Amino acid sequence: MRSIREWKQAAIWLFGFSVLWNRVGAQIRYTIPEELKEGFVVGNVAKDIGLDISDIANRKLRIASDSSTQYFSVDTRNGELLVNGRIDREALCGQSGSCLMPLQIVVENPLQLHRVDIEIQDINDNAPNFHTRDNVLKIAESVALGARFPFESAEDLDVGSNSLSSYSLSNNAFFRLNVKTLEDGKKVPELIVDKPLDREKQSVHKLILTALDGGNPVKSGTILIHVIVEDINDNEPIFEQSQYKVSVLESIPFGSSVLTVKATDLDEGPNGEIQYFFGAHTPDPVRKSFNIDAKTGEITVIGKLDYELTKLFTFDVCAKDKGSPKQEGHSSVRLNIIDENDNIPEIILTSLPSPVSENASVGTVVALINVKDLDSGNNGKVNLNISGRSPFKLKPAFDNHYSLVTDTLLDREVNAEYNIELVAADSGVPSLKTMKTVNVKVLDVNDNPPIFSQFSYIVYIKENSPPGASLFSVSASDIDQDKNAILTYSILDSSTNQVPASSYFYINSENGTIYSMSSFDYEKIKLFSVVVQAKDHGSPSLSSNTTVHVFILDQNDNVPAVIYPSTSMGSISYQRMPRSAKAGHLVTKVTAVDADSGHNAWLFYRLAEATDASLFSVNLHTGEVRTKRSVSEQDDSSQRLLIEIKDNGEPVQSTTVTVEILIEDGFHEPISDYSKIRPEVDKKTGKMTLYLIISLASVSLLCLMTFFILMVKCARGSMRQLKLLYREDKFRI
Repeated sequence: MRSIREWKQAAIWLFGFSVLWNRVGAQIRYTIPEELKEGFVVGNVAKDIGLDISDIANRKLRIASDSSTQYFSVDTRNGELLVNGRIDREALCGQSGSCLMPLQIVVENPLQLHRVDIEIQDINDNAPNFHTRDNVLKIAESVALGARFPFESAEDLDVGSNSLSSYSLSNNAFFRLNVKTLEDGKKVPELIVDKPLDREKQSVHKLILTALDGGNPVKSGTILIHVIVEDINDNEPIFEQSQYKVSVLESIPFGSSVLTVKATDLDEGPNGEIQYFFGAHTPDPVRKSFNIDAKTGEITVIGKLDYELTKLFTFDVCAKDKGSPKQEGHSSVRLNIIDENDNIPEIILTSLPSPVSENASVGTVVALINVKDLDSGNNGKVNLNISGRSPFKLKPAFDNHYSLVTDTLLDREVNAEYNIELVAADSGVPSLKTMKTVNVKVLDVNDNPPIFSQFSYIVYIKENSPPGASLFSVSASDIDQDKNAILTYSILDSSTNQVPASSYFYINSENGTIYSMSSFDYEKIKLFSVVVQAKDHGSPSLSSNTTVHVFILDQNDNVPAVIYPSTSMGSISYQRMPRSAKAGHLVTKVTAVDADSGHNAWLFYRLAEATDASLFSVNLHTGEVRTKRSVSEQDDSSQRLLIEIKDNGEPVQSTTVTVEILIEDGFHEPISDYSKIRPEVDKKTGKMTLYLIISLASVSLLCLMTFFILMVKCARGSMRQLKLLYREDKFRI
């Protein structure tokens, strides 16, 4: 900038060209710049008013002014108008475009008054000036682009071209300057936001506003503008990690810290104060298991963790500031639960055990089994085994699936069901195990025929028993089950005397009770061999036979029959004997037979009545009639004997025969009818002997058969016992 001295020299130079003589009537005008030095000659006022220099003194040329400050004076020697003091146009005229200083010039002798106007011209002696050195402007960072913020205008006391001309703004990237000219010509600077502001990047902008005038040289004034960018809540909290990953043991105690999330907010004040929350859509299991501290972001355990229920928790965390409106940031948490061996293996029957037939082939699938352990890794690896010995084994399938299959042939009659104990153990440390009992029933197969309690039975029945009598009950058993063990009894049609056995006997098909269908006559048939069959209801059915030997017991139902002497000629048998007979003479022999057998056929003879009981006697067992003494002449020639024949039965059966004995003199030959009857007697005696032989043979055969049956029964009982023992030993093995 130029100094005041330089301005003054320039003004003097201009004065030579600018002093004008203006005369409008009596008016004189001088034009001078301001700030001339004292003594500077404005003009020769004496000359200009037409006053001779020699008259100046006599006429007392002077300036008449009522102002206390005299800016000009008149040199009385030569009439020149001189600057008497500093002339400041701005002080005299302010911002007026024209500055005239009127002077009253007085000349006496004669008295004259002249007006002299002095125009004070402005020089650029004032720089633009701001009232404050610093200006603070607060602008929200959310301000819209193009927003205008007016500043105070600078003031320049100079006028015209020397007055305030323009403004300039220091270089910056966010603002530009606009100068608005008001109606009165006043220039007002405006700060326009040219680019978005970001407090977090730059919170204060220092700008220099310069005001320039139009002088030459140009003068300027500056003001420092502090643009403070006020924070708005335009930044959301940002987590240090976009995703947090952490692993914890499922046995972690309540209250334990899992992790601490942290977020930062570039805003300040409440806009930067952060609180932590779970995400809005956080599932209930997470909220029941964990808690987040709103101030610190620490996540702690508040519920029991169970790897088997939830292996992984994935949830969002939210950081909210306290601005208005609130801003929030989000991150996710991936929380892995580490498994511990806290679950025992589980044995699951995929299919319930199916009953298995006892004739099932080896390898038949009985049940499908699945084992699982909710733990993982070695803790979840499970081995399944069968405890103890069993006719079953486990066959691995896939992915912890097993088939329970038969390992040997089964026998329901040895063991009808099995309780198989399964043991599942995991590979954890320590190992956990569980046991489960599987019940497998063995289905019966009709593989056992009925077995009678005896190989054969001996039954005795009295002859003449009424039809329908219960004779005996055979009993058979079948170690099979259900319908395979339900038995039906029947009589096989074996023939006796060409007559089917079913014609004589009836058997109850359900209980094996045998009934007679007729009355038996021992004298016609003495033995029946009835074959009884027991047949089960299996498919195919099995059967067994036994023989029931029905012996007909003789009853004393037959009276003795006299076969000699013959009574075919009448009711009295006539016998002849000589009168010369001595004691012991065989008169006759009564012979009788009994159709019964055994004791019932034993006959006894006695003399029931006699004409002369002293003469004859009858042998008790042989029936021989002999004389007890010699016949005398006095004895009657006709002797009648009533001989009674009794059997040994109960009740006793008896018959009588009347023998008329004729005692004749000179008779020495046997009586004629005796010789005729003898062949018939011999014939009947032979028949009786045959009956006795048959009876004896039957009894002997029956004894042999009984002995043989007992032997077979004992043998079969021994074999059955050995078989059962073998099966038991096999099962134990």
